[in-house]
Amino acid sequence: MPRVVGVAVLGSGGIARAHATALRRHAEAFPEAPAVGRLVAIAGRDAARAEAAARRLGAERWTADWRALLDDSEVEVVINAGSNDIHAEPSIAALRAGRAVLCEKPLARTAAEAAPMVRAAEEAREAAMTGFNYRFVPAVLLARRLVLDGALGRVYHFRARYSDDSLLDPDAPHGWRHERGLAGSGVVGDLASHVIDLAHFLVGPITAVTAAVRTYTRTRPAPGGHRPVTVEDAVVATLEFEGGALGTLDASGMCPGRKNFLSFELNGERGTVAFNLERLNELQVYHGDGRARGLADVLVTERDHPFGGRWWPPGHILGWEHTFVHQWEEFVRRTAGAGGEMVGATFADGLASARVCDALLAAAEEGRRVAVPAP
Repeated sequence: MPRVVGVAVLGSGGIARAHATALRRHAEAFPEAPAVGRLVAIAGRDAARAEAAARRLGAERWTADWRALLDDSEVEVVINAGSNDIHAEPSIAALRAGRAVLCEKPLARTAAEAAPMVRAAEEAREAAMTGFNYRFVPAVLLARRLVLDGALGRVYHFRARYSDDSLLDPDAPHGWRHERGLAGSGVVGDLASHVIDLAHFLVGPITAVTAAVRTYTRTRPAPGGHRPVTVEDAVVATLEFEGGALGTLDASGMCPGRKNFLSFELNGERGTVAFNLERLNELQVYHGDGRARGLADVLVTERDHPFGGRWWPPGHILGWEHTFVHQWEEFVRRTAGAGGEMVGATFADGLASARVCDALLAAAEEGRRVAVPAP
């Protein structure tokens, strides 16, 4: 029988729900897993919201003070799905208290804030992962496999775009995501950090950037009036990779009709792959073989594809929530010291993304090319 691991979630919103769903569905796809998670507690700033989330998600108890989680002997793992300003302190405290930590992206508001988190993980020797769940999309893993196998040859270009309409309504209320002191940044940390991590995952380290940012909605409604928006609504950037590839990055929350449009394309000397998260079961591939010279649509559900056979027969597609299930499965294997391929983002990967996010903001502010500090 697998060991039962007590899990606490810091946060009570939609991402907390995604992690709780992963705990429930994990054993369904991985009956051989060394451990399964049991949701013990929910923590949130607002006690009423934390209680409501606990009841909805099936947690046994709730608290408005995250420190109480570390006094709970049943809690072995902390999933930090709180706002960006409470990523660092609770995660470091949990690691020092002997808990494994899965912290949502961005790992921290800045690289300077993320660096002590990496040190804490190294010193604690506990499993510590950053929640870049899009690494666990089967089509993304197939793209990575093609790159590593040399099917594309030398990679020349990485082009990526992350668009949604989440910031479009100027009457949407002011929240923590609109305040630099709490969020660290706007779409750079919220959307572009995903793109940056995928760029690192698929192509390699980013060494220099240029960027421009815009804030289109300057104030938003708040109790007593309007409050200023101190983060960016959109960013456009160029990327330079250690291996010589060039890249572009475009992220915006001001795109009518776009809901979760994360797309990328890799061009190499022998082939191309292209992906769109709104069609997450598909990967477009071009090898240059035979008479068919265009991109071919590959439905990534076959048994020899990533995660093939774990869920449904070929052609029966997966969804967004499955990325969290597979992320949790790898986290469990890390906590158990099990073998097998590990593709999830570590805290060091989270720090690498934060360094590029910082560089993008600096490049936009200073109007110049900015080198990304080496690890």
